[in-house]
This record gives sequence, structure tokens and C-alpha cells, in this order.
Amino acid sequence: MNEDRARAGFAEFVRAENAKSTRFAYLLTGDRQHAEDLVQVALARVAIRWERLDDPGAYLRRVLYTQAASWWRWRRARPPEQLDGFVPDRPAGPGVDTDLRVVLRAALARLTVRQRAVLVLRYYEDRTEAETAELLGCRVGTVKSQTRHALGRLRTLAPELAELVGQARQEVTK
Repeated sequence: MNEDRARAGFAEFVRAENAKSTRFAYLLTGDRQHAEDLVQVALARVAIRWERLDDPGAYLRRVLYTQAASWWRWRRARPPEQLDGFVPDRPAGPGVDTDLRVVLRAALARLTVRQRAVLVLRYYEDRTEAETAELLGCRVGTVKSQTRHALGRLRTLAPELAELVGQARQEVTK
């Protein structure tokens, strides 16, 4: 009976977290197929430890981050893949600036995995510095410095982002 409850709880967790986790993994990797594989690996690790986890969502994101970092190191030996413009469960609708999305995606792809993870958690998932630090298994000071370095690198790598963000803000306020 306890095993049935655990399975039902895990199944509910997977239904609730799958889309968010896939988006998070995609933003970390920039590759749709790899993001889906990464989520499957992470969910398998959560399933193994399911009954011992206090916060399975935090553990899932941490596994996604560490697996993406491992993949990033392995990937250095391979030629870079091109983003195909797909973001799971985020269809472009009216008012979505496609140019901004394309430039932002290309700029994020040029950051380190940790910098990308910090920016995704802080600004895409709207996490606090403390939550981000806990999910990544680091200190709040590390999150602050990684955020500063990542934003500085984005300003250097993609100065057109500032212009596009300014244009998008002006359109929203009209």
C-alpha cells in the first residue's frame, strides 16, 4: 500500500514538473532532444530517491544542472549544434518579439552552464538568490557573482540585446 502511494505521488510529481523541467533543461542545453533526455535521466534519479527526498523539485533541478554541466564538458570535443528555435510549451503569441528571443537564445548559448543556470533560475523562473543557491548547491555570493559576470558577458557578447529590450519595453508601455 505504501509503495502504491509512493508511485502515485511520483506520477503526480512527474505530471506537474515535466513541462517546467523540460523548459529548464532546454534553456541549459539549447538542444530539444538533449533536454528531453536530460529530464528523463533526472527523473530516473529522483525516482530512485523519491521516498527520501524532502524537496524533489529542488533535487530534480540540481540533477538537471549537474548533468547539463557534465554534458557541456563532454560536448567541448564535438562541433557546436545549432538551436532550432524550439522552446517547449512556450508558443509565440501576439506581442512576442521574435528578434529578441532569437538574439537572447544565441547569447545564452555562449555563456557557461553555471552562468546560464543562474540566469534561467533568477530571471526565467523568478527565483530568489537564496533559492537559486540552494538549487545549484552553492553560496548566495556565488549566485550574485555569477549573475553579475553572466550579465556583463551578455552585454559584451550581445550589445544588441539592450536595444531590443528597450524596444520591447516601449511597445509594452504603448
